[in-house]
Amino acid sequence: MPRFSAVTENPHQLFHNKTAILLTNLGSPDEPTAKALRVYLAEFLSDPRIVEIPKLIWMCILHGIILRIRPKRSAKLYKSIWTEGGSPLLVYSKKQQAKLSALLLEKKITNAEVFLAMRYGNPSIKSVLEEIRSKGYTKIIVLPLYPQYSGSTTGSTFDAIAKELLNWRWVPELHFINGYHSQDEYIDALAASIQEDLDKNGEPDKLVLSYHGTPRLFLERGDPYYCFCQQTTQFVAKKLSISSDKVITTFQSRFGKAEWLKPYTDKTLEELASQGHTNIAIASPAFSSDCLETLEELIEENQEVFLQAGGKSYRYIPALNDRDDHINAFYERIKHLL
Repeated sequence: MPRFSAVTENPHQLFHNKTAILLTNLGSPDEPTAKALRVYLAEFLSDPRIVEIPKLIWMCILHGIILRIRPKRSAKLYKSIWTEGGSPLLVYSKKQQAKLSALLLEKKITNAEVFLAMRYGNPSIKSVLEEIRSKGYTKIIVLPLYPQYSGSTTGSTFDAIAKELLNWRWVPELHFINGYHSQDEYIDALAASIQEDLDKNGEPDKLVLSYHGTPRLFLERGDPYYCFCQQTTQFVAKKLSISSDKVITTFQSRFGKAEWLKPYTDKTLEELASQGHTNIAIASPAFSSDCLETLEELIEENQEVFLQAGGKSYRYIPALNDRDDHINAFYERIKHLL
């Protein structure tokens, strides 16, 4: 932690202009094991932004039932996508960090450094903020890699950062980016990735844009995520000049018995196949990096659902990951703050 004395020969040395760009994402376990998943899920599912159930009741359910059953099953799923570098989400996030750093140098921006933290798991927000503080940065730009704001993702990231800054005697200038669901460069990158697939594989009967779901209760209480997802779909369809009846917005990854945002991805795929739409392409604009929910849930589970229901051709269009146009969208979102 830097120490500031009341008297100094050159006070400008204490507060020189240095900017930390903090990219954040959801996170993943350290290993694809039940033990590591138990630690990760305990942190993730203890977040009141994720589960809005009275704490005492939820802690009994979480520790008495869920953490006794779910870690083993989740570990098996993570093993199916694990890489030599770790979880795909962390691997791609590090590549995004490296590419954004390189782009800043290309733009001759030398007073900024790009950092990476995960809301749950490692590298933790706490540890990375401590590194930023130790290096004396006077400005922090936080860019959560969730295009469509939700209280359960972007809002939770703000909570975690604010909690740490409460302990700082001197708080740097802070800029928190709360989303970019309609940003031109993000829409351009999404549309380009989809168009590349269409040029290579032809037009499908339907293009499905599957977003991570949230409980419907969140929407009813004022969370704008559902509306932002719909807007992203509309902007992408317009950019691609695809008629609205060929593009479908769906929601995946529901958990528990409560009603979540609809239509559900798996149910929609079943219906499409039964209606004779046997050729579909699917993308997931809410994910800035491929992860368990795309590589396992969309590519494996939902493809099986579609084919068993009578579908013939199913293809997944990868997340934007470390595409150059995606990294440029990050830069364009923050450049006015540098």
